[in-house]
Amino acid sequence: MIFKKLLSGILAATVVAGALAGCGSTTNNTNAKAKSSKELPEVVNIGTQQMPTDESLARTKGFFEEELGVKVNITEFDSGKDVNNALASKSIDFGLMGSTPATVGIASGIPIELIWIHDVIGDIEALAVKNSASINKISDLVGKKVAVPASSTAHYSLLNALKINNISESDVKILDMQPNDIYAAWQRGDIDATYVWEPTLGKLLGDGKILVTSRELAAQGVLTCDTEVVRKEFAEKYPELVTKYIKALEKANDIYKNNPNDAIETIAKALGISKEESAHQINASQWLSGKEQLDNKYLGTSDKKGDFVKTLKSTSDFLLEQKTITNSPEISVFEKAVNPKYIEDSLK
Repeated sequence: MIFKKLLSGILAATVVAGALAGCGSTTNNTNAKAKSSKELPEVVNIGTQQMPTDESLARTKGFFEEELGVKVNITEFDSGKDVNNALASKSIDFGLMGSTPATVGIASGIPIELIWIHDVIGDIEALAVKNSASINKISDLVGKKVAVPASSTAHYSLLNALKINNISESDVKILDMQPNDIYAAWQRGDIDATYVWEPTLGKLLGDGKILVTSRELAAQGVLTCDTEVVRKEFAEKYPELVTKYIKALEKANDIYKNNPNDAIETIAKALGISKEESAHQINASQWLSGKEQLDNKYLGTSDKKGDFVKTLKSTSDFLLEQKTITNSPEISVFEKAVNPKYIEDSLK
């Protein structure tokens, strides 16, 4: 399986967080301010991906620097698999990834908390097939080469699409590729199909067509999302910064709700795409505000976690069934990993 090396790498990279002692108390306001300043990190490291999300909007608008009040370092990754490895090695503090790699990270024991849902994935991810491959339905994938980024929402959707159509994974040659490599392989004619997300997806359709989208699979019960996670050690040491991080995402979400043209233009600039393509990509998923995420069908509240916990557990069980991961923890593990408190605090 293409995930075995991945899981080994994640587990090898995972480092158990050590307890960090706090500074001593002070006796006057001046010293208190100095103490507070010393306790802030010199830099906050954010792992991101090329996705049309509120995170991309907040990043481009400079909201993270405004809210956090410290230097922000941005590292771009090709997939959630790479974000997981960076979190495990403590090279980043926050990470943007799909719900599937978030599930893999939690199941693998990486000490992270899921604090935000950027969007519910719709037409922005899909199974595309080459025009020359003679693929008109899912069953035509048998014997074909299908590329997909490992441990991604796209891979989870692909496996479910196969299962729904009673096709064994072994009947299809699944190749682990990153989006940029998928585009190159498509151009060379090395692959017949791919399950991938925008903006790579849109580049393929001049020589291909969409067979099924994540929106269509969601209607069949296969829900996927883009999420934000934070290292648990960082969150425990700097909870106020995590709340401010959420506030930056809320500011971006407000722009999208109240001035969508600004959001479209900003993300077009960030991703290097046209305004028309930016509008298409943004509208191909459902952005959620913090208040919406506190609903029971998503993250829920600190007192009562929402149904998204069940989504993570069902994703984990499915990945175990497919032998993608070697362990699917109890639902309590995912319940502990989902932390809506920072959203609650940001709305006070």
